[in-house]
Order: sequence, then C-alpha cells, then structure tokens
Amino acid sequence: MLTATSVDTAWLPPAERFDFWRDLVARQPSTATIRSAHADDFSAFARVVDLGTLRLGVWRYPSLEFTRPAHLIDSGDPELYQLALPLSGRGVMRQERREGRLDPSAFALVDTVRPHGSRLRPDGGGPGAVETLTVLVPHRALPLAPHRLAGLCATDIPAGTGMGALLAAFLRRIVAHPEQYASDDAPHLDRIALDLIAGTLAGRLDVERDLPVDTRITGLRARVTAFVRQHLSDPALSPAAVAAAHHLSVRSLHRLFEGTGTTIGALIRTGRLERAARDLADPGLRRLSVAQIANRCGFTHPAHFSRAFRAAYGLSPGEHRERAGRA
Repeated sequence: MLTATSVDTAWLPPAERFDFWRDLVARQPSTATIRSAHADDFSAFARVVDLGTLRLGVWRYPSLEFTRPAHLIDSGDPELYQLALPLSGRGVMRQERREGRLDPSAFALVDTVRPHGSRLRPDGGGPGAVETLTVLVPHRALPLAPHRLAGLCATDIPAGTGMGALLAAFLRRIVAHPEQYASDDAPHLDRIALDLIAGTLAGRLDVERDLPVDTRITGLRARVTAFVRQHLSDPALSPAAVAAAHHLSVRSLHRLFEGTGTTIGALIRTGRLERAARDLADPGLRRLSVAQIANRCGFTHPAHFSRAFRAAYGLSPGEHRERAGRA
C-alpha cells in the first residue's frame, strides 16, 4: 500500500478540534495562520499520500480562511508549488495582487515561498463541509521556468477538459484509494503525476513544445488512453480510428505504447471486456441480455465476445453473471 496518513478530529471533544487542526497546519512544510467560522466545533478530516517527489492531500472541513504572510516565510523553507482543486465548496485564492476563484471547475496554483492566502466555504455559504485536493510540487521538479509559472499563480487552470481533466481524475483516484496500489507503485505514479502536472501547466501557458520529450509522450499516452476509455462502446473504435483522432500515423500510435507492457489493441480489448464484466455483474442491468451487454461494450459479434470473455476470465459471460448474482 502507498504511504498514507489520515487524521480525523471526530475523536476529540468539539472545543479542542480547531486547536488540534491549527497545530496540524503548523507542522506542514508551508506553515500559515488559519481562521474558521466553525472554530467552536471544527469537524475535519485529512489524508496525505506521499509518492516521493509529490505529496498529495485531501482535506475536508466546514470552512477555512488560510493566510501565509511574508513574516511566516523563511529563507530555509522548502521551495514548493501547491496545486489545489476544490472537490466541493466555493472561495478565492490570492497571491500578491492577483485573486482567482476556487471551485471544482479549476485548479489553483500558488508558490508557497511567496505570500498567499485562500478562503473556502460550502456551496451557498450554508452548513456542510468543503473538500479540497492538493498536491505539493518542488520547484526543481517542474521543467518550466519559474517566471512563466509565476504568471499562473492564483489563476484558473481548467480541470474539466484536456490535460487538466486527466490530471484531476488521476490524482483523485490515488488519494481516494491508496490501498489499491502497492508501495512499489509509488515511483511510477510519482513520475506520471509529475508529467501530467507539467503538461497541464505548459498547456495553459501554450509552451508544450518546451517540455522534455518523455513528458510530452506521457501526456499524449494519457490522452490516448482516456480517449479509448470514453469510446469503448463504439464498435468502430480501432487503432486506426484512435490514430486519426490524435493526428498520428498508426505506426506512431503503436510506437507510443512500446515498453509499456500493452498495445493499443490490447487496451481496447481489455477495456471492453472489463466494462462487460462490470455490466454483467450489475443487478441494475439484469434486464439486458448478454448479447445486449456485449453490444453496448463495443462487441458486434456475440460469439466472438463469448470466446474473448472466456479466454480472459475462464468462464462464459452467462456463468459470470450467474456467479455474480449468487454473490
């Protein structure tokens, strides 16, 4: 399992929860002052996942105002960027004279060794909790000039389209289920996340061509993989169709996956079979026949689907559905 640490204030008396959280913030690499309208009963939760270079976190609390003024910044502080994505709630992020919105549609970037602050409250300003995903990135880890990145601080970096959407989905999956990964996966996940972050920021700056070749390849591979997953139900999905959608030759597309342990054809086939296995086990889809399930997963020939499914899972689609129903 990945190295993960969780903290929950629920076990403390309500009057002690905010002071406990304030002490927790003081122990972070970028200490700050915090205030909350819910300090009398600060019910909060945090999970931090350490990948090596990157440190991911998910934070849930009722409301919070966070300020890192100049007098709290020391010359010995680690030089880090923080990329934050609200999963719920609304607010603002400030750095120097710039102020950007905080909401689930966009990432916000700040340089932690320069004064900054943020304010986040539940949607509508009413009761409830807000949740934020963060990732700390060392300055040295990003292959982008600091003066260029300074222009992105406290601005909106879309998280619903393009590389930003891929990055958001990737990070959310890791922090939500660190138990699904082995500790040996950390360096690989670290590298992919770094490349996706670099690609997202470079895309916002329109300087993708300045990125190292390996970083650009990782980003393109991620876009191709996401495209395949989104179009598995299309029976016309093929290596040629994927290549055309990304303005690549089929040969270049195959070369993109060399050394990854899979091929574009296997990616399509495995994705369709995995989706079919899930649909067959879904009680809400019992009204659909096996052939209909196969069709909605991109298989046009039931016999071919049955053979491929048995080869992958060791039993027929019908037997898999029956076993899942008994379970």
